Amino acid sequence: MLKEKIKSLARQYSNEFVQVRHHLHAHPELSYKEFETSKFVQSALQSFGIAIEVKATTGVIGIIKGKNPDSRIIALRADMDALPIQEQNEVEYKSQYAGIMHACGHDVHTTILLGAAKILNELKNDFEGTIKLIFQPGEEKNPGGASLLIKEGVLENPKPQGIIGLHVHPGLPFGKLSFRKGRVMASADEIYITIKGKGGHAATPHITADTVLIASHLIVSLQQIISRNKNPLSPSVLSICSIQGGHTTNVIPSEVKLMGTFRAMDEEWRFKAHELIKKLTTELVHSMGAEADVHIDVGYPTVDNDDVLTEKAWQLADDFMGKENVEETEMRMGAEDFGYYTQHIPGCFFRLGVRNEEKGIVHQVHTPNFNIDERAIEIGMGMMAWLGVSIDI
Repeated sequence: MLKEKIKSLARQYSNEFVQVRHHLHAHPELSYKEFETSKFVQSALQSFGIAIEVKATTGVIGIIKGKNPDSRIIALRADMDALPIQEQNEVEYKSQYAGIMHACGHDVHTTILLGAAKILNELKNDFEGTIKLIFQPGEEKNPGGASLLIKEGVLENPKPQGIIGLHVHPGLPFGKLSFRKGRVMASADEIYITIKGKGGHAATPHITADTVLIASHLIVSLQQIISRNKNPLSPSVLSICSIQGGHTTNVIPSEVKLMGTFRAMDEEWRFKAHELIKKLTTELVHSMGAEADVHIDVGYPTVDNDDVLTEKAWQLADDFMGKENVEETEMRMGAEDFGYYTQHIPGCFFRLGVRNEEKGIVHQVHTPNFNIDERAIEIGMGMMAWLGVSIDI
């Protein structure tokens, strides 16, 4: 039985791929700089006997052809980049690079897809169709590696009928998976505002434009865009996360910079909000005697799981894991450039539980103590391989 073969191989190779994860975790690389990671992935796939192609400089594409390769084509995707975070875990595979860490689990995603690739290639005479493996750069940084790969034709020649991706979930215990049909993650845009005015001595604010005070008013007022203009039944978040200006106690600076993020679950509201942010910023700042430059860097779209594909994947997960181990994923205001793929083809983005409270593995992604229960690697490898051979669109 194919399911049992996959489970057996995942179990057999689990220790090998835990070591792969250790290597990747110890050697993290930032977005669009995944040069050594890309070489490692290329070498691993070639050692399995899988044909590869490189796109978007560091992206790696592999093709596994089963029986009747044109009968069904499914893409499996993993991201490879790390974050600019100083790791605080004291583990033997701790990041060797100061200020860079796999704090979002992309080392795990890459490891799992490599493991699934090895399993799938060994079983290629046992399943129908073609599996396209996508090892993607730059998920953590605009414009998103997915958008670059799509521009370079990753969804063509051959064109997948659907795409599957997973993400580690530190809120979900090891041994569990979670799925959600429809919209599952928010869009994400970056906001950059520069307030410019006549600076001067702090003792004479009446002959200056107090850019710090203006920035303070603006930060508070921007929140009203969400509370007073958005449908309260549709989640949305606007957070100003950085304010930079001034260098001493007695000088009003001539310039203050703000940076933040805007998240939405409604694409129509998303772009209406952009115009409201620009209008409010320009008019409020001008009314207080200064000028404003506003730039909104349009980022990732919402992630929309295809209902039919996700329902089938969910049922296959129930079969593979046991129904009691598969839950419904909550909606999340986090963003993922997997959303670009779902704009073109049906997609399913699901969650892999990695939490273990007894071992103290409880920290969230994007934190310096994030880690996983590494037994989840075996589950992820097996699940991705199982979906790859079984999903039918």
